[in-house]
Amino acid sequence: MSSLRLRLLVIIGGSLLLLWSLVAAWMLADLRSELRTALDDRLAASARMVAGLVAQLPPSPVPGGTASSSLPDVVGRDGLACEVSLLRGEVRVQTLARTASSPALDDLPAGYGTRMFGGKAWRTYVLHDGPIRVATADRIDMRETLLRDVALTAGVPFAVALAGSLVMLWFGIGGGLAPLERMRKVLERRRPDDDAPLAPMPVPRELAPLVGTISHLLERVRATITRERRFTDDAAHELRTPLTAIKTHLQVLRLANAGQPQPAGAQEALGHADQGVLRMQATLEQLLVLARLESHEGFEAETSCRAGDAVREAIHDAEAAHGRPGQVLVEDSLEGAVVAAPCGLLASALRNLLDNALKSAPAAPVTLRVERRDGDRVSFTVLDRGPGLTEAECAQAVQRFWRRSKAGSGSGLGLSIVSSIAERCGGELSLSPRDGGGLIAQLTLPAAAVTA
Repeated sequence: MSSLRLRLLVIIGGSLLLLWSLVAAWMLADLRSELRTALDDRLAASARMVAGLVAQLPPSPVPGGTASSSLPDVVGRDGLACEVSLLRGEVRVQTLARTASSPALDDLPAGYGTRMFGGKAWRTYVLHDGPIRVATADRIDMRETLLRDVALTAGVPFAVALAGSLVMLWFGIGGGLAPLERMRKVLERRRPDDDAPLAPMPVPRELAPLVGTISHLLERVRATITRERRFTDDAAHELRTPLTAIKTHLQVLRLANAGQPQPAGAQEALGHADQGVLRMQATLEQLLVLARLESHEGFEAETSCRAGDAVREAIHDAEAAHGRPGQVLVEDSLEGAVVAAPCGLLASALRNLLDNALKSAPAAPVTLRVERRDGDRVSFTVLDRGPGLTEAECAQAVQRFWRRSKAGSGSGLGLSIVSSIAERCGGELSLSPRDGGGLIAQLTLPAAAVTA
């Protein structure tokens, strides 16, 4: 089960239900036995009482025939039947009295018995007291009705008490699990980049080892992240230095060979070397940006920025990198819009989108459209007239190091960075083919609460 509270309720409540059901069945069996005994004793007591009353009557001659007395009220109330007979020796000579609607009880043996009369079962008792024979009986279905009523009377409070116990058990388990819920909320409110140990909190003795284990785990995670950040910084420094040195040596070699005859292909080889160094530098910078995004470090702490400032910065950097000033056309319908994202992240995302568009369409201008979406979202759409991508390629383009052509100059990280920035800021990146050729890259981010 997914809920510990429900699991505990099922285990404890099921155990209580089984235990009390067995106790209730035991009590009910005893109750039925005692009640049957009490009803049998009632039949015998009734017979003895009638025999005593008859014995106190003065003797009188009884002519041949049958005298009967009806007691419909008694029969109608609880199903009792009684028959009084006069015996001489062992032979019954005359019935003195019989209750109304009473079955024929004149051929029953002495003591208790069970007989069928008129399709119904009766419990009987016959008493011989000298010449007086008294037979009493009651219907078994009336007994069962009485037993059911007694069981229902005793069972309803039991069921209500059991249901109340389960409800109280549910809230009791909830109260017992409250420290776990508090700890869950504390962990839920923590920022993804918060690797500090858990603050001291009052917890039961049984949960103290769990809290200690979580705090120890967070310390280990923090140490691991710190080592990775230190490695990233050291690697970046160590990689930048030789790349800069190689680039400097290539420039010196070009200056030294200026105006001198060179072997065939030497100039082309130098050009390829320059391009390789530049590509390695760009890939290194992109990898560092991804590392900073994943570690939530390396960018300013502001949570909002003016869209126009980020757009201008991204356009300036992209056009300068490609040496194509004025090739990015801006369609801005949101003057002074504020986006809920750090300016550094937004400018980096737009710069990568514009860089991809300018690379794919070197002979055509690129359009950057800024507009409002659904009231509380701001979209930045980059449209180019390059070769574009298919639907399948659009789904793969955000994967790291994916490139449409292995011979291309890109690192395959630009769109991955944009997707990571969108995810971090609560937005999304979508790619789709453009009618007439080209690609539509749309970055949608939440708008800030206040716009200027």
